[in-house]
Amino acid sequence: MTLNRYRLQHLVKQKHKGAMKVNKLLHRPDRLIGLILLGNNFVNILASSLATVIAIRIGSEHEVDIATATAASAAILTLIVLIFSEVTPKTLAAIKPEVLAFPAAYIYTPLLKIFYPIVWIVNLIANLLLRIVGVHVSKNKQDTLDKDELKSILADADNIMPARYQNMLLGILDLESATVRDIMTPRNEIIGIDLDDSMEEICEQIHRSPHTRLPVYKTSIDRVIGFLHLRKVLSLLNEEGFDKKKMIDGLIKPSFIPASTSLHKQMQSFKVQRLRIGLVVDEYGDVQGLVTLDDLLQEIVGELITEEADVKEQTDGSYLIDASVTVRELNRITHWTLPTEGPKTLNGLIIEFMETIPDSGTSLKLHGYFVEIIECDKNTIRLVKFHPPK
Repeated sequence: MTLNRYRLQHLVKQKHKGAMKVNKLLHRPDRLIGLILLGNNFVNILASSLATVIAIRIGSEHEVDIATATAASAAILTLIVLIFSEVTPKTLAAIKPEVLAFPAAYIYTPLLKIFYPIVWIVNLIANLLLRIVGVHVSKNKQDTLDKDELKSILADADNIMPARYQNMLLGILDLESATVRDIMTPRNEIIGIDLDDSMEEICEQIHRSPHTRLPVYKTSIDRVIGFLHLRKVLSLLNEEGFDKKKMIDGLIKPSFIPASTSLHKQMQSFKVQRLRIGLVVDEYGDVQGLVTLDDLLQEIVGELITEEADVKEQTDGSYLIDASVTVRELNRITHWTLPTEGPKTLNGLIIEFMETIPDSGTSLKLHGYFVEIIECDKNTIRLVKFHPPK
């Protein structure tokens, strides 16, 4: 009963004979328990009867009071059964269940066939009693893991897998619950080409851009026309007659993504449509941000490019944190439990909590964490310090 069922299933797939017998026995735990308890109680009662008979005979031969002899035999038998039949083997079974379970399966399987009529009658009565309280043994199903339980197992798997693989698996599990809004580049940080700018400014921007794809829009990002692939346009920049019209002709059709789209669904969408970039829009069609395939992959494998960390641990145990960091990323780095259902950034979480934009030097207790505002401006918080718990 203490066997790891998932390891057991793995051994069954490997055609381990002992595991296959154990797995078959565990399909009907009521019959297995009935057989074990039948033998266990029979042996205990038989041992008790024999001990009583022996105590009476020895007491009669040595003129010892029968009650005293019987009590002594009961005490000795209890100690022997407790040590050799209960505590020792069951402790071994709890620590090393496979050591006892697999060999025992070879004994229980034939015994179950021999004593099946007795076990069947015992189980019938027991199952009828259980049905009275609403438990149907025949409908019993093996427990399955939900996503949160699986995440807990992975989080505690430090000793059996490298941390990088552990983080990757946790990232994959988060793809279903997180949305593109959680990882997007916010609207105010989108770098794009405004067609209202001069051609010289546009060419200079193309040469300086660290990105391979840029959104092209007119006046506002809400009026995006398409995406410009810099690799395709760089060879045309020095050609005579290259202008905005030729640039527009080579644009990739823009893809718009609802802000509520899950990361898992968006990854499938990028794969099917063979796209690498899209604009995140709200229910009114206004652009909220930009998401790329690299952003999605980063959720699984971590940072693709090493940049200056947004979260810096100090020698005193405190953290200096860029308030623009997402709450999910902050929780992942620090293993904290800040809520992720509401605002997506630490800046938004603090402002929602305080219902105002605080001044520098303001201190607060944010969901159990002591926070000090280090830098802020008129409309946003820039830098905060999380103090270690006292």
